[in-house]
Amino acid sequence: MLPSKVVRHKAGRLVPVLLAGLILAACSGQGPQQTSNVNIQGPATGRSDYYLQQVQQSSDDSKTDWQLLAIRALLKEGKYPQAANQLNQLPQQLSDVQQQELLLLRAQMQIGQQNYSGAQQQLGQVKVGDLSQDQQVRYYALQIAAAQNRPSLPLLRAYIAQEPLLKGADHQSNIDATWQALTQMTQDQINSLVINADENTLQGWLDLLNTWRANSQDPQMLKAAIQDWQTRYPQNPGAKTLPTQLSQVQNFTKASTNTIALLLPLNGQAQVFANAIQKGFNDARNGVLNAPAPQAAPVPTAADASAQPPADANSVVSPAVAGNTPPQTEQPQPAAQPAVAQGNSNAQVKVYDTSSQPIAQVMQQAQQDGATLVVGPLLKNDVETVANSNTPLNVLALNEPEQIQNHPNICYFALSPEDEARDAAHHIYEQGKRQPLLLVPRSSYGDRISKAFAQEWQTLGGSTVLQQRFGGVGELKQGINSGAGIALSGTPLNVEPAQSQSVAIAGLTIPAPQTSAPAPAADASSASVDAVYIVASQDELQLIKPMIAMRTSSRNNTALYASSRSAQAGAGPDFRLEMDGLQFSDIPLLSGSNPGLMQQAAKSFNNDYSLVRLYAMGIDAWTLANHFNQMRQVPGFAIDGNTGKLNADTDCVINRKLAWNQYRQGQIVPVQ
Repeated sequence: MLPSKVVRHKAGRLVPVLLAGLILAACSGQGPQQTSNVNIQGPATGRSDYYLQQVQQSSDDSKTDWQLLAIRALLKEGKYPQAANQLNQLPQQLSDVQQQELLLLRAQMQIGQQNYSGAQQQLGQVKVGDLSQDQQVRYYALQIAAAQNRPSLPLLRAYIAQEPLLKGADHQSNIDATWQALTQMTQDQINSLVINADENTLQGWLDLLNTWRANSQDPQMLKAAIQDWQTRYPQNPGAKTLPTQLSQVQNFTKASTNTIALLLPLNGQAQVFANAIQKGFNDARNGVLNAPAPQAAPVPTAADASAQPPADANSVVSPAVAGNTPPQTEQPQPAAQPAVAQGNSNAQVKVYDTSSQPIAQVMQQAQQDGATLVVGPLLKNDVETVANSNTPLNVLALNEPEQIQNHPNICYFALSPEDEARDAAHHIYEQGKRQPLLLVPRSSYGDRISKAFAQEWQTLGGSTVLQQRFGGVGELKQGINSGAGIALSGTPLNVEPAQSQSVAIAGLTIPAPQTSAPAPAADASSASVDAVYIVASQDELQLIKPMIAMRTSSRNNTALYASSRSAQAGAGPDFRLEMDGLQFSDIPLLSGSNPGLMQQAAKSFNNDYSLVRLYAMGIDAWTLANHFNQMRQVPGFAIDGNTGKLNADTDCVINRKLAWNQYRQGQIVPVQ
């Protein structure tokens, strides 16, 4: 055993050494060697003010790294001007690691400013192999954002490359987004894909898409087909973690339609519309729709073009669907007819009058009577009350509330003007037009049309929409008498587009810009307008089209489109010749999809085509009721209805793809 004095002596000699080491360590934490603790390739969890403080306190060797982290934080916080200022202050000479991080930041800045092509140029210079895992996640997220989520082969490859890098909720979001990108691709896009032989994961996803499309109309077959696909592709990420929409298919059960409560206003102003819907619903239920089809649709003997629905917030149908439609005798008939009489014909249907008592009492009575499914109500305020009631019943509402609420037991089906405007945006965009002008009434109705069109247009990736308002036939006649005409120009329509909100992809947040360029005060130039969407009555359209011709060159090839508002009875050969080249939308039943049914309906409603539209809505309501859970749970489920090709979005709002026709040399032909 050593003497105690020796131990004390050795301990005394160690104390100065330890103190010296601690001092040196403290000094090294404040000096230039701090750079090793600044990891620009890892996550940046601090706020911008912290990083900016570090920039001020650091030496030149670490200052650049802190600046890069500060820029990253500023972009995450949506502070683009400050981020741009820091980018401009970066030194010219950067290390390879710093240069790669700078490319990512520049790309993120460009995306935040909606300069997607500029972002893609920056990303094209990135050396992916030199990135850390965290940077790779950000790189692929930026690629996805730069693609604006438009379905394409590069977008699919970015999702697939990003997937192995993610965990938890981010991983499921990646799987769901991959599936969404696939399902949004048209069959032509799928057929044109050229993939590499070693892209096994992508091939598996494409096979899943084909499996889904082949079986989406039969939930039981789809369930079995998905399980078979999982067996054939056990290593595919989608097989290990099914997209959320497809996982819902595994738990699919058919909704009961044994007892249906039909809720309609049987008295008051809306009674005539309710009667038309009820007749369509009952005819579909009783299977009396499939009368032998004549060779051509009948020519109306009477016109009721003045029929207009109520214009208040409770309107059961928009003015766009009021009035009559010209006979479709010139159109070739498509081979396939809409589904019209599917479902449980033995179902008990009880009709409840929503005009006689509060809707809450009607719903309570229907539940006490054993209803398993509710179709209705029809008026908007009643739909809002039902949506707020937390009812346990399945409900197919026949209108939409102002604010859509997602309930697992409620779907919304309406003939809304917004729905038609959104369909028009898709149709015009799919025809390759990119600079549309809206000609709409100077009214709240015109406001609704413009807003819906512009929001959908920007969702599709289109630029700012121009609009021009008109005041009615009297004002238009004054304009044509004075030779003023209508110029293809308008004011920019400012709406809140979907991409104006923050985008979050796998932990990467890209906020919307804090400020946007102010809209020009004067009318925008007409040089770039390549499409005009006209929402007008037939009388208004007869004035608008020649007024456009007065101000445009004969060589101008701007395409003209119109809503169903202008499709009314009484449009003879002269009108059809005047409208030559113009395309217009309407429901399939009024576009020649089922001549036999059209003949029945025209006779039943004395050629009042506004009621025929509601009759078609009643038919489709029956079909939707009998496929309620498919619409609610099976992704991609669609019905070829008499009011359009019907499918549901994630909130179970039933979207309608309308039929588009064109006036051509005095005839009406389908748009191919």
